[in-house]
Amino acid sequence: MEFSLSELNNVLGNIKNLSEEKRDFLNFKNISIDSRTLIKNDLFIAINGKNFDGHSFLPDVLDKGVKSVVIKKGMQRLLPSNFPYWVVNDTLEAFQKLALLKRKKLNIPIVAITGSVGKTTTKEMIGGVLKKLGRIKLSHANFNNEIGVGLTILATDIEDKVLVLEMGMRGLGQIENLSKYSEPDIAVITNIGTAHIGLLGSKKNITYAKCEISRFLNPEGVVIIPANDPFLEKTLKEFWKGRVRKVKLLNIEDQEKRLKKDDNLRGFYNPSNKTILIEENIFEISFEGFHNALNFLFAYAVAKELGIDFASFNKFDFASLGGRNKIVKSVKTTIYDESYNASPESVKACIKTLLEKPRNKFFIFGSMQELGEESEKYHKEIFNLINNSDIEKCLFICDKNEKMYTNYLKDKKKFLVLNNIKDVPKEINKSTKKGDFILIKGSRCWQLEKIIEFIN
Repeated sequence: MEFSLSELNNVLGNIKNLSEEKRDFLNFKNISIDSRTLIKNDLFIAINGKNFDGHSFLPDVLDKGVKSVVIKKGMQRLLPSNFPYWVVNDTLEAFQKLALLKRKKLNIPIVAITGSVGKTTTKEMIGGVLKKLGRIKLSHANFNNEIGVGLTILATDIEDKVLVLEMGMRGLGQIENLSKYSEPDIAVITNIGTAHIGLLGSKKNITYAKCEISRFLNPEGVVIIPANDPFLEKTLKEFWKGRVRKVKLLNIEDQEKRLKKDDNLRGFYNPSNKTILIEENIFEISFEGFHNALNFLFAYAVAKELGIDFASFNKFDFASLGGRNKIVKSVKTTIYDESYNASPESVKACIKTLLEKPRNKFFIFGSMQELGEESEKYHKEIFNLINNSDIEKCLFICDKNEKMYTNYLKDKKKFLVLNNIKDVPKEINKSTKKGDFILIKGSRCWQLEKIIEFIN
């Protein structure tokens, strides 16, 4: 899929320094921001990022024989006098505008996902379910910011049947910006939790930030949300006047009850065999836990919107991403690797799944970050949950300056407080025996995945 000179001029303004003899030959195969992977027929955009300035790589770019570049005003001095270029006030904005140009040329459905927890897992589940339609393009890993979303759109091609984008944020206005330059057809808000509450100040602000996903949604599209959040429903109405689909997951025992009829899409989860009953069809999924069954219900809702029909029995074996839903068998224990990140909601969900296991249960828990003034409150809630459960022992890792946790736990025999993850393997290996279960979860800063190979 090529970008023509006229298309680029419409988005970026007229090209500078272009001689008449070159005008008919200036089409571009791809848009690139990386001088290392750039090829001759790409258009290079020099983005000024947090850790690099693309303008400093212009000599490398010119050596590769590119036909033109996009640069920031004032950087013309870095180019040969006769070299054609586009000049803009903001190269990141130009990059996003070109991502939107590609989105419009693709003419395929776009699904956008956000939420405090579970968005990456839900994205992967949606991708797995939608494979029935053909090749699906997903956001790679955590490409969920203003650069990652744009790169994902630009990497999509005409063979892809659906594009699934993950959208993250660290402040108000950021998801609105991602929505503006991707114009989704289906939006999914998995939940409103307390992740990043230290940055946004309140769950109210988090709710507003997540609802921004609908700002530039296709007017004929739909927003899919959980059914048990009245404030989310109320807030969403301020952003979105179109169709809303609510999903609700219940335990399998609730199927026998006379439930009040409503418009919610219901699923019934059976933890004993990891199956979910939805609209008279049974689904068996490889991921454990009520929270993952709810994630799957979102995937099902998206699939129905896109016209997928299911058999009476369906089995999905989803691939685990690093630090999420990963089961590792050590010499003597079963390790549940949830080390990628942690929020109060995700920690509680993982503890609930751990408690369903037989034999002895252990928890390696790294302190949760970005909770602001609410941090002590949320940690104490989880400490109390652990203390009142049949978890044998919790190894809690925190900084030496987080003394409020050390003081709170000093008399609680279930807890061992450590300040260095290097001390964890020795302590957990002393405490566990063959057949035990270990949950590992903590904020990204702890990088708890590094200790797994030392646990036996």
